[in-house]
Amino acid sequence: MFGFNDLWKFFFSFFLVMPLVTLFHQMGHMFFARIFGGKVNMHIGSGKVLTKIGPLHIRRLYFYDGWCEYVTIAKKDKRWQLILVYLGGSIFNVASIFILNGLILMNELEPSIFLYHFVYFSFYFVFFSLFPIWHGENPSDGMAVLNLIRKKPFKNNPTM
Repeated sequence: MFGFNDLWKFFFSFFLVMPLVTLFHQMGHMFFARIFGGKVNMHIGSGKVLTKIGPLHIRRLYFYDGWCEYVTIAKKDKRWQLILVYLGGSIFNVASIFILNGLILMNELEPSIFLYHFVYFSFYFVFFSLFPIWHGENPSDGMAVLNLIRKKPFKNNPTM
């Protein structure tokens, strides 16, 4: 049961852990885009920009949402490269889950509430980013991949 003593976990999770998982997810997209010669601006949060560090834009509501602005995704625009770019966030989240759990199993890290919530929100991100739906005019990562596999163009894909 959720009690008054659990409020600190709530604030800790939503104002520290969730933004870190969001950052890690977006770094996955950026990593693959850059490998293939793309240029990406990463946005963490919503609202007005608080600060900008290179391609990273941290917004006023830093704990809510995140996205990558693909200036260009890949030089050669190969379908498999684009699929990796769109799956990059989930790949990074899944990798973090395995790495953290592996380090805990090898007794290199002690289990903690931070690691528990980091893994929990990483699973959350993987599920909802791969679920093939449209968010207004933007597809989820899963929908973007599905459209690439089906060879269906969509509005916000800079290569199709």
